Amino acid sequence: MHLRLSDQELATLVEMVSLAANVASWNQKESSTNRVAAFEDLESKILEKAGHSGLGDWIEFDEETRRFRVKQEIEERLFYHECYDEFRNESFWDELAVRLADRDLARAIGFAAWEKLSEEERRSRTTSWEKRYWEEFTKHGVDRVVVVTPPGEG
Repeated sequence: MHLRLSDQELATLVEMVSLAANVASWNQKESSTNRVAAFEDLESKILEKAGHSGLGDWIEFDEETRRFRVKQEIEERLFYHECYDEFRNESFWDELAVRLADRDLARAIGFAAWEKLSEEERRSRTTSWEKRYWEEFTKHGVDRVVVVTPPGEG
């Protein structure tokens, strides 16, 4: 297969495969190891070709991983890096709000009743809690989050 890409399309492709490989690398399941490696191998292959096709200033070879990568000083100013950071940030706040709301529901109805609910039923019953947490985190981040240690544990 041969692709003809403009310089801008090649730059976009480099960003896309790097974004995909970065997101895939967060998958720590043992069963995903081969698939993550496939993403990383394809990224390296595309980056190597891109380095020889006009993006040499962007690409370097990492001796430790034995793969090509986007240079860190370049990566930090690219759109995919912004997308990756935004994805991680939004995922964190979303997951935190959902987990805290789920915890509140379990406390309100009891763990045994909570366990019997489907994920869909849980989400429908935690909407107001999730909204409250989102409002809190939007205004204050984690500034007002406190961990209360039970007596005797610290």
